[in-house]
Amino acid sequence: MGSIIIALPRQETARKIKEILLRHGFGDTIAVSTAAAALQEIGRLSHGIVISGTKLPDMDYTDLLDCLPRYFDLLLLDTTQNVSHRRQPGLVAVTMPVKAYEFIDTVNMMLQNLDRQVVKRKDNKPKRTEKEENYIRNAKYVLMERNHMTEEEAFRYIQKSSMDTGRNMVETAQMILTLIYNEI
Repeated sequence: MGSIIIALPRQETARKIKEILLRHGFGDTIAVSTAAAALQEIGRLSHGIVISGTKLPDMDYTDLLDCLPRYFDLLLLDTTQNVSHRRQPGLVAVTMPVKAYEFIDTVNMMLQNLDRQVVKRKDNKPKRTEKEENYIRNAKYVLMERNHMTEEEAFRYIQKSSMDTGRNMVETAQMILTLIYNEI
């Protein structure tokens, strides 16, 4: 099941929401007070939801929503007047105060939807050949040696470069190897 990040500036409110979630079996729950901290946590996770209000100390919810990766959705806690105006992909809004059972049902629905998307993505993902795996492994090794990265940092660098350029990881690894060997 996906992870839950509670991003609220008031730690007392975040603590209460976390307690409700934990009581209902949502164990992978993290509470943070800024959007930057939420995004940092997201970097470690595969998929999940971020529970937030409209304003965080460092970012508005619309900016946070724009920064979320593909397999993360935002559950916005807002007033009754504003919820009807919040229509964006990847956003679910609930009115405050919210009944606990409605809140839990919404969180459960969102996580189940994301879980299905992740499973579908894994099922459709073509398997790499040994040659393709070697390109990625060699590119990681070169990045680790030349740039003093850990294996995880090198992998994340290749992965992020791949997403930024719209290429798959094998093409990105080949590009890194080509650039480095052309320098020699």
